Amino acid sequence: MPQYLYRIQPTRLEMLTQGPTEAEAETLARHVAYLESQAAHGGVILAGRTQTADRDTFGIVIFEAEDDAAAERLMADDPAVADGVMHAKLFPYRVAVSRS
Repeated sequence: MPQYLYRIQPTRLEMLTQGPTEAEAETLARHVAYLESQAAHGGVILAGRTQTADRDTFGIVIFEAEDDAAAERLMADDPAVADGVMHAKLFPYRVAVSRS
């Protein structure tokens, strides 16, 4: 099955440097639950983020999808993306090496 990666970055840097608003915190909780659900159902391979709090901070989600349209939907349905807390960019991807 084709693999994809989407990179997410906070829309508002202050969310990292000063803390999230109540609405952002709720969206981030739904974001994590969404990714956990996708992982439990076999779509998401891994997700994580850098441990920085500056403009270079980003997260990645590596996942499998049937095709480009399904990959776009998975990314767009991420609550952090849908609610505008994060902006995202999708890339075709292939895991070449992984730890067993």
